[in-house]
Amino acid sequence: MRKRVNEELGRKSVSEFKSSEKSPLIIVLDNVRSHNNIGSIFRTADSFLIEKILLCGITARPPHRDIHKTALGATESVAWEYHESAFYAVQELKEEGYIIVSVEQVEGSVSLNNFIIEKNKRYALVFGHEITGVSQEVIDISDFCIEIPQFGTKHSFNIAVSAGIVLWEFFKKTES
Repeated sequence: MRKRVNEELGRKSVSEFKSSEKSPLIIVLDNVRSHNNIGSIFRTADSFLIEKILLCGITARPPHRDIHKTALGATESVAWEYHESAFYAVQELKEEGYIIVSVEQVEGSVSLNNFIIEKNKRYALVFGHEITGVSQEVIDISDFCIEIPQFGTKHSFNIAVSAGIVLWEFFKKTES
């Protein structure tokens, strides 16, 4: 085996990315405080051709040095918008026909591995604050809440890790 160099990877340019067909997914960040998590989520969103990221509440916005450090330029490729309120942003997405899926540990949640993702449907995935999670008002208007199965002593993943796991699962189930 030989490690491939960047030129062999067939990556899109920013303009090619912007004109590409996107996955029918929007990411909503509900009061995410870590600039590094935000940047990592931008980078992951770029990898899976995500339609857009909504940055809500205290979630920082590009340009910011710490976001840029982990996004590695994905803030230039991935579309994003800022909304003061995650609740109102999610409410708008619902009115536009998106299925709202909050990633949160709640009564009645569905395990990610059991969640049925319908092709040709549009989804908005909501990820919340690193300590307090997705706000209850957003949970209240969500169509589903999903949890990532965990088996160790900790009861949560880092938000950027959670986003990567959930987006990969959605990608596998919609692109196959």
